[in-house]
Formats: sequence, structure tokens, C-alpha cells
Amino acid sequence: MKQIIFACGLLSLLFLSSCNTVEGVGKDVESVGSTIKDTANDSK
Repeated sequence: MKQIIFACGLLSLLFLSSCNTVEGVGKDVESVGSTIKDTANDSK
């Protein structure tokens, strides 16, 4: 029983950390997109 609880806790931590990672990647991609858009607008 202790092993099952430990495994569930570990999987929960891994799941939560991966969500934060995906969110961070999304913010990075959004930032790059904004920079490209601003550069394109400046060169018009």
C-alpha cells in the first residue's frame, strides 16, 4: 500500500512539473512570435 501511495505521489509531481514546462515553452514561443512581428512591422 505504501508503494502505491508513493508511486501516485511521484507521478503527481512529475505531471505538475511537466505542465509548468509546457506552459513555459508556450510563453517562450509567444515571445519569439511577438519579436518577429515587431521586427516585420518596423521594416515596412
